[in-house]
Amino acid sequence: MNTPKGIPSVDLNDFLSNDNKRKEKFIQEIGKAYEEIGFVAVRNHGIDEKLIADFYARVRDFFALPTEEKAKYEIEGIGGQRGYTSFGKEHAKHRKAGDLKEFWHFGQFVEDNDPIKEIYPENVNVAEVPEFLPKGKEAFQTFEKTGRKLLSAIALYLGVEENFFDPYIHNGNSILRPIHYPPIVNPEPDAVRAGEHEDINLITLLVGASADGLQVLNKKNEWVSVTSIENHIVVNVGDMLQRLTNNKLRSTTHRVVNPPKEKWHEDRYSIPFFLHPRPDMPLNCLPECIDENHPKQYEDITAGEYLNERLKAIGLL
Repeated sequence: MNTPKGIPSVDLNDFLSNDNKRKEKFIQEIGKAYEEIGFVAVRNHGIDEKLIADFYARVRDFFALPTEEKAKYEIEGIGGQRGYTSFGKEHAKHRKAGDLKEFWHFGQFVEDNDPIKEIYPENVNVAEVPEFLPKGKEAFQTFEKTGRKLLSAIALYLGVEENFFDPYIHNGNSILRPIHYPPIVNPEPDAVRAGEHEDINLITLLVGASADGLQVLNKKNEWVSVTSIENHIVVNVGDMLQRLTNNKLRSTTHRVVNPPKEKWHEDRYSIPFFLHPRPDMPLNCLPECIDENHPKQYEDITAGEYLNERLKAIGLL
């Protein structure tokens, strides 16, 4: 079977089956992968290929708009949480040069009477690409559904109830981020498409990017290229989950490197889904992950407080 190079592969159908042995096999496989490298490739993930193809087409349509048209959708004062973020504005935590990318954010679609709707900015409609918002909503809700299943398996691996994460991710502060890496022209020294970083959230789901470039830092401090293979998504641990599990599960450093110079003229697109909990979720280290050999490593904090700290560090707030 073809699998993405550089990271383990698991089959979500094992977890969803009625076979307890298959289910337990999946739980142990994903847990081991997240302890050792923090990344895993998932097949039979339930995200429809046609949906992704249609959404990628609308993403390309949006980023092909003139710069002045896109700029109309850049909203000040909300830390880039909805709408457009222009080229080079975001940077990795320990870098000054802006990443060579522009991106868009879709956020939560609250469709019940949950009062949390009042604290989330509205999603933004693009008049020039009328299918962008509807397709973004469909993709957002599909990614979220798959993420919920993966978190159920992670909960069991950690020794807590299978539905532990459900109340925290219901109407959570998740973000769907279509990214465009334009052709590279006269970059600043050390500027890269995405500098080395760890994700902020619980888990990130990534449907195959349009070109290679993703690299993961392994335990030997070596950069390993992760190549996308058809029918898989890549799912990694974010800092919130690492913090919650007292470093049991690893939020691994990763980056998107520039291609060889002869490919600088090529665009690159990717669509990660950053699964966040509700802002009031406590990220206090789980008692199940603390013992005499693994003392508590982090102070108590909520997801909302932690997110604000990190958005400031990367230049969005």
